[in-house]
Amino acid sequence: MSKKKAQFEVKENESIEDCLNRMKQHGYVPVRRTEKPIFQEIKKGGETIYEPIGRQIVFEAMLIE
Repeated sequence: MSKKKAQFEVKENESIEDCLNRMKQHGYVPVRRTEKPIFQEIKKGGETIYEPIGRQIVFEAMLIE
């Protein structure tokens, strides 16, 4: 028996459309999209600066019945 819910992360060299197609191939439909920023810590002198370098996109999906 398969899981009813799953999470699919957009991989580094993958477009959002490719991820959605991968989801569809596994029999899932997207329900929610979540984005999280990815930061890099840079130390200049005595202070620490956090600079955004990317984002992580995760889709929550439900099984198509």
